[in-house]
Formats: sequence, C-alpha cells, structure tokens
Amino acid sequence: MADQETPEPTESPAAPAVRPKRVSHRGRSAAPSASSNKDEGSIPEFEAFGQLPRGVPPLTEYLDVWNVDMVKQRQEVNKQSHHTHMYASDHLIVRRAQQFQMKITFNRPYEPKEDKFAVEFVIGASPQYSKGTYIPVFPTEERQSTWRGQVIESNDNVVTMGITTAPDCIVGKYGVYVAVVTRYGIRRTRRDPNLDLYIIFNPWSPGDSVFLDDEEQREEYVMNELGIIYHGAYDDISERAWNYGQFEFGILDACLFIMDKADMPLTNRGDPVKISRKASAMLNSRDDEGVLVGNWSGDYMYGVAPTSWTGSVEILLNYSSSGGMPVCYAQCWVYAAVFNTFLRCLGIPSRVVTNYFSAHDNDGNLKMDIILDDNGKVDRSRTRDSIWNYHCWNECYMTRPDLPEGFGGWQVVDATPQETSDGMYRCGPASVAAIKHGQVCYPFDAPFVFAEVNSDVLFYSRNKEGTLQPVKVNTSHVGRMVLTKAVLHDGRKDITDQYKFPEGSPEERRVLEKAEEFGCQREKASVPEGDVNVEIPALEVQLGDDFELVLEFTNCSSQRRTVDIYVSGSVVYYTGVPSAEVVLSTPTVKVDSQKSKKEKVLVRSKDYQSKLVEQGNLHFIATGKVKETGQIVTAMRLINVHNPRLTVQVAGSPRVSEEMYVTVEFTNPFKFSLENVYVRLEGPGIMSIQIKQYSVIAPGTTISWTERFSPRRAGTTKLMASLDCAALRQVYGEMEVTIQP
Repeated sequence: MADQETPEPTESPAAPAVRPKRVSHRGRSAAPSASSNKDEGSIPEFEAFGQLPRGVPPLTEYLDVWNVDMVKQRQEVNKQSHHTHMYASDHLIVRRAQQFQMKITFNRPYEPKEDKFAVEFVIGASPQYSKGTYIPVFPTEERQSTWRGQVIESNDNVVTMGITTAPDCIVGKYGVYVAVVTRYGIRRTRRDPNLDLYIIFNPWSPGDSVFLDDEEQREEYVMNELGIIYHGAYDDISERAWNYGQFEFGILDACLFIMDKADMPLTNRGDPVKISRKASAMLNSRDDEGVLVGNWSGDYMYGVAPTSWTGSVEILLNYSSSGGMPVCYAQCWVYAAVFNTFLRCLGIPSRVVTNYFSAHDNDGNLKMDIILDDNGKVDRSRTRDSIWNYHCWNECYMTRPDLPEGFGGWQVVDATPQETSDGMYRCGPASVAAIKHGQVCYPFDAPFVFAEVNSDVLFYSRNKEGTLQPVKVNTSHVGRMVLTKAVLHDGRKDITDQYKFPEGSPEERRVLEKAEEFGCQREKASVPEGDVNVEIPALEVQLGDDFELVLEFTNCSSQRRTVDIYVSGSVVYYTGVPSAEVVLSTPTVKVDSQKSKKEKVLVRSKDYQSKLVEQGNLHFIATGKVKETGQIVTAMRLINVHNPRLTVQVAGSPRVSEEMYVTVEFTNPFKFSLENVYVRLEGPGIMSIQIKQYSVIAPGTTISWTERFSPRRAGTTKLMASLDCAALRQVYGEMEVTIQP
C-alpha cells in the first residue's frame, strides 16, 4: 500500500483588524431599538383618517397655527421657575414634574367647544405612546394623557398652554409639534428644531426620584459650577479648584451624546439608577470607547496629563465633537469631576468624595496584606495589595425603589476603572446607608465599596518555609477620612460617619459581622498586644527641601528593650504603588523601661527629587523586631511633597461685558530648567479655556501671561490656572472674582 502524504495543517485566517460592521435588527425585531436621542422619526404634516382620492381639501374653517413660542428666554418664567436660566442654550430646558408654559398663535380665536388640538412631544426615531416616546398633551380636562395640559390664558388668537410632564418621563431632547384635528385628518406644524425641548431631572419636585428636600444642598449639589477636590494625605490635605461647567454651551448635548454612544435605550433614560450605572461605565474607555482614557504611568506624550486639567468642559466637548473619540488622560479625580458634571447637568444632585487610604484589594477580602521577612523587613516582591493614598468617587442622590426602604439617599458611583461589575468596568450605584450598616448584599457593588473604607491592614511574618503568621493588625488605617466640599462655602465636610461607625465601637463590630454573613472575609487571628510602639509624626515638606523623618519609640514594659528597625522610604504613585526606593536605614534603637526615644533619619532632596512621580508622594514604612520578645513593630507615614503655586491676579472693571485682564505668574525656584511647559487658564461664566506653551523656563526665571476677557454673566466665580510639565506636575493657582450686572 502506497504511503499517503500527511497534509500540512493550514492556518486559520487571521481575524480582521477592524471592528466588524454592526449587524442590523432584521430577523430579530420588527424595528431597531430606540437608543438614540439624536435620531428623529418621520412625523407627517398631515395624517389622513382614511383615503382621500382627490387629495386634502381646503381646511380654512379649522384652526391654523401661525406661531409657537416656547417662552425660552433666560429672563422669562420657564427658565426662572425651573432653575435652568444658567444653561447657555437657545432652547427651552425644563425639569420633570413641574409646569411650563408655551404660547400658540392661531389664525383666529380658539373655541374650546369646537376646536380640537394637541401639543405633541416626540423623542427618538420610532416614537410610541406605550414607550413614553410619543406624548400628546391636550388642553381640556376631559382628555388627558401621561402629561397634564391646561389652557392658562386665551387672549385673542394667542393661547397660553400650561404643560406638566410626568415625574418619571424620559430625560432628553424632544421635538415639539402642534396638531389640529380636522374632519379629514390631523394637521401638524412642520418640524422646527428651534422648538426642541430639553427635559431633565427635578430635585425641586417631591414627585421626582431625585428630590432633595434642602434648598442650600440643591444650590450646592445641582447649581454650583465650582468644585473643590481634595487630595494629598489625610493629615496634610491638599485641595484644588475645578470647573464643572455643567451650564456651558454644548455640555447638555454632550451628556445626551454619551448615553447615545452607550446605546442606552430611551425607555431607561427616566431612571437615575440606570443612568448613573450606565454613565459609570461610559466615563471610562476600558471596554466601550467611553469618555476618558486612564493613565497612571507618568508618560503622557499622546495626551494631556491628568494633573493639567482645570475643568470638565474641554474634555466633554472634545469627546462629543470628535464623535466619541476617548480623551487622553485621566486619573480618579478627573473621572470623578467629569462624572459630577454629567450628573449635575442632567439635574441629579451629586458631589465628589475623597476617601483617604482607600483599599484596592486584589483578593476580594477585607484584608490588605503586607508580607515581612524573618527580620521584620517588608518583602516587596510578595506584597501585592495596594492602598491608594486617596481615591475620589462620586455620590448622587436618588430614591432606590429596587432596594428595601431606608437605602435611598446618597449612592456611591465610581467611573475609575478598577474592577469589572457585570462584565464592565463600572461601580455603583451602591447605597451609602447599606455600606454603613454592612448590608452589602444589595446592588450594585456594595462589597467593593465596603472594602475600600473598612479593610484591615495585616502584617504577616513569612518564615523560611513560606508559612505566613499574622504579627500585627491595623484596623483604623484604611478609610481614615472621607471628605467632600462643604455646602455653599469653600470649607471641608467630613462625612466619614456616613460610611462607618466609630472605630472599635460595638456598632462597628456588628456591621463587620453582618458583612461577613454576606461573604466578606476577614482575618480573625488574634495578635497579642506588644509593649513597644513606634510612630512617625506628620511632616509638611516643600519640594526641594531636606528634612528629618522622626521615629518615636515608646517602651511600656518594665524592662529595657532593643529594636532592630528597618526604615524604607519610597516614591509612590498616589495609588500606593511604589516607583523607586529613596531611603533605607537600619538603626538599632535601645529604649529604657517606661520611656520614649526619638530616632531621626535624614532625607536629602537630591535622593528623592529626581525620582518623584506626579503628586509628589513619599511613603515611609518602619518595620522591625524587638530582640527580647520577638514582637514586630510597624509604622507608616505618607508625606505629601508640596509644589510651588501660581499667582493669579485680575484687573479691570468687574462688570458683565466689560473688558478685564487676568495675569498668571510663576517663578521657577529650582536649579534646573523646566521644559515644554503648558499653562491652562479658565473661569466658569467669564472665560473659556486658554492654553499657553513655554518651551523653557530657566532657573530663577519668572513668566507672566496676561489675557483679556469679558464676563458673560454676573455672580461670584473663580479664575483657575494650572502649570504642567514632565518635571513638575500639579501646580495650581486661583482667584475669586465677583462680577456685577
């Protein structure tokens, strides 16, 4: 029998490099799902009741619409009563569950007994009454739909209609038509984009699911364009101003575009729970070409450094104008700030929150594991869990009809891509009340947020055989402080007590036990209390300073103690990930009984300055062993290195439309040149974003940049500036300005 040749295996064709074309709905549904606010359906100008073989006859005896006035000027009743007068838009913007007015001019006086007309509101490509995307509103009590209509005034040929939208109606942009019923059919006005109506959430209405029963909080969490974002360390807090800009031209359309880009069904867009969850995925670009690309590497060559942004407006307008090209780059506070703009623009009360020492646990438990070797030194190669120096997320205010009573109110949402939730990088909304009480079984992502504020830091000693033995537990390090901006002033508001009960209290123990019932794992091994303690006091350090790190040892025993201590200082990203070690000291300290002793370690600027990454954090950890007892002692300290600041000064008459000048100054205090420097400047309501580049700022040199501007509206606002280059990040300055009418 002849040998048969074995055919060589052929390679399967390579997958196409481009994304496959989107498949149509054919064969699956009768029509495509309505998931775009931008798409418009075809609304006929005349809708016949039957066949008209000779065409439409003259309709002179019926009402004819001459003009439709949406009463949309900023100073008129609609925008004033709906708190939408701040939006830079030529269209009418109203809030749900509250009456607005429109004026219709007919060819003759309106006769209620003879004339029949309706105002029609449509949204999306295939409007349907049953889906809430087609809503006819009638002027008589006898015939009403889901939205209520009434004639407020009829004067000659002008009818003033009052229309009250449903408290759960779809949020978005509606087309408006006036339809007159005739004997032969329905005659409508032509499509007119100038009549388009935006409907947003209404925190002022008890019927709306985002109702917030506090006027000062509504002013802060819905109407305030100026924010303060906290960073740094919990005992050395830094802050920076941010322009949310939710009322700027084009921002509302950009927010609607984000929902369109996500293919979010229009029928889901009346539910703040679904909108906030969808937006938490769409604000990052990890799996859906969302708004912002995250970058923690320090290399920002192909975009803008996260520390350089001063507001949300530029980011959102760039994203929408490019058709959905993700904007580079962001870190947690940028995600939170832009998300805040999105929520406030749509009318959902929201705030940016900073959690100091935020746990990002890779194992899904309530433990942050730090591995020590036999001598008490940190084993960096085996320590995988990271504690972010701080982490910013958002809270938004809404009812939670999907949860038991009592879990509405503030909800955590987080757009920073950390872990997947239902297959996508998103987080929330998670009830803050549920997190505080350990009810982590309720959606969405409560266990993850609970761990961020409640994890224990465990130090394990690893012997030569690889066995891990818990030697020290710190139950108060994680979630040390949760901050947000105070209401209607620039102070801080500590909201830690909204997330957790006091450390060590009976309530806290019960909450942790409750969380364990729902699957959160904790280390239950008891570690005996030692008789030697070590602490590292807080320090305030300016960039370029030499400083002394102080270790304070306390011996509570009746005998002398000898401690072999390892002091390791590392440059760390704000995520807690180490970049480079800058200090390593191994002193032996002897402490007399019932005494304290200080040990100092010198840290030179030449050792750390060239290795600093953005946000200038130095993390020191002291670990060691007491010779006499074998006790492990530990202490940690985060030092936030402070950068120089920009000087911002304003000149000119502070009045609307008057010419004013702003000057930004900066002096390079270092012994090296700053290269390829970008300075950004903006002010909500008075000045759009301006950017200036300097190729080199030599040592000791002062730059001065003056720009002219004319305020667009009255009120108190801020001019905010940032300076950014590869060698120096996070340099800010601001100036408060009050503009007179």
